[in-house]
Amino acid sequence: MKITQLFGIVVGTLLLVTVAEAGEPFNITSSSFLDGTMLSKKNAGANKANPNCVGENVSPPLSWTNVPQGTASFALVMTDQEGRGTGVDHWIAYGIPATVKGFVEDEAGKPSDNFIGGKGTAGQTIYLGPCVPPGQSPHHYTFILIATDLDPKALQPGLTKSELFEKLAGHVKGSTGIIGLFKNPL
Repeated sequence: MKITQLFGIVVGTLLLVTVAEAGEPFNITSSSFLDGTMLSKKNAGANKANPNCVGENVSPPLSWTNVPQGTASFALVMTDQEGRGTGVDHWIAYGIPATVKGFVEDEAGKPSDNFIGGKGTAGQTIYLGPCVPPGQSPHHYTFILIATDLDPKALQPGLTKSELFEKLAGHVKGSTGIIGLFKNPL
């Protein structure tokens, strides 16, 4: 049995999580993009009031495997670290039951019984796709999936990423991530 130590900074606190792994590691993938490759234009935001939003706001399909033992629920955070120069949280979801093994395409773009919506940077509680200004290098959209020992109904709706991470302290069983890139084609 392999033991892995995961380190993370959550609201200024260093966490050490020890996870016992048997076989393959906890992993998140998408059938529409590989880690470190471009997201589709349809995955970009569709806010007509923002000319940088050139897509259809279709959330990509995501799936995960090799869930850490003792997982009761998941949290998922999608962040663009380059956005606005200080980062933009595009999607905050938690209370995802351990029985859920992923999201189909466009499932996260509307309220669902499969997750509790947190509050992203723009105040939204569902998926908000990339809205990159033209002429910029591709932005990195990091999807972080966090396995927790919390009951799926333990947290109230509308938590920001910082609030969520504070509540997850001491409850993380493991985490995994995937990065999708997006550049405004205009």
